[in-house]
Amino acid sequence: MKKTIFLSLLLLFSFSLVGCLNESYVTPIKNNPDAVTKASPRNHTISLDSVEIQEYNGEKLDLMADVLDLSIKGPQQVNINTYELEITGFVEDPKNYTYDEVLQLQKYSKVVTLNCVTGWSARVLWEGVLIEDIFDEVKVKSKANTVIFHAYDGYTTSLPLQYILDNEILMADKINNVTLIPERGFPFQLVAEDKYGYKWIKWITKIELSDNADYQGYWESRGYDNKADIK
Repeated sequence: MKKTIFLSLLLLFSFSLVGCLNESYVTPIKNNPDAVTKASPRNHTISLDSVEIQEYNGEKLDLMADVLDLSIKGPQQVNINTYELEITGFVEDPKNYTYDEVLQLQKYSKVVTLNCVTGWSARVLWEGVLIEDIFDEVKVKSKANTVIFHAYDGYTTSLPLQYILDNEILMADKINNVTLIPERGFPFQLVAEDKYGYKWIKWITKIELSDNADYQGYWESRGYDNKADIK
């Protein structure tokens, strides 16, 4: 009896984690709808806005449904009519973007594999905007060295500014040619390449430029490595 209870608690704990990681990626490219091969989608519980692809540039992709939601508070329902992405902190021109204003920026695509400590992995196509392009618009101050991301549900995490700039990091609005659904982070999810999954923040509402290189987000303040580099 005690053994059964222990195993049940262990399983419950493992599925409460979001410590996932990515494995590999391709160089970002400008989105080219003509290069996308369409395929039949898996059945989903909600209506999708387009056909989910299963192949990109000759490479087989996993399905959107294979990217599981292991968030702390479960999928968030963001009202896109009132949604704003706040860019604040050490910037010359703080700005609040609407969803449509973000999507007016140049779009890019890249294939990234997301692996989770709970045992699953998914190699999918992410499409979105370069965070660096947003920073170019708001003009980041020289004293900033850290980017703090805030989510709709209160979750936070951070990454070095130089990492964002050096790795052409995307803030994705689509996965496999389909607009993100709430379980996948609608309206925006960070594609934090070469970092464990707790850096892949969903439902982004604010990006804060900071000089606090030691900032600790939700999991980091609970003992997770702040760098989150894949070993």
